[in-house]
Amino acid sequence: MSEQQPPKIEFPCENYPIKVLGDAGQELHSLVIDVMERHAPGFDQTRITINESSKGRFQSLTVWITATGEPQLRAIHEDLRISQRVKMVI
Repeated sequence: MSEQQPPKIEFPCENYPIKVLGDAGQELHSLVIDVMERHAPGFDQTRITINESSKGRFQSLTVWITATGEPQLRAIHEDLRISQRVKMVI
């Protein structure tokens, strides 16, 4: 049986989702917007979806961007992970 290769992403890739999980609060939302504006200027903020955890302690924010390449995605991931509010970036 052959190993299955992960799908290749062709850049630029429109509607690329990035999910950020972290401590609930306006600071997380502001941080995500700031990082996305820095690395994906002009992304559509109206498409951000926010989900609360069952006890309200955590939030997940999904942002849709036009991904231009792996360096951009790595930079977004690194900038988000600097914050102690962010627990995971998917």
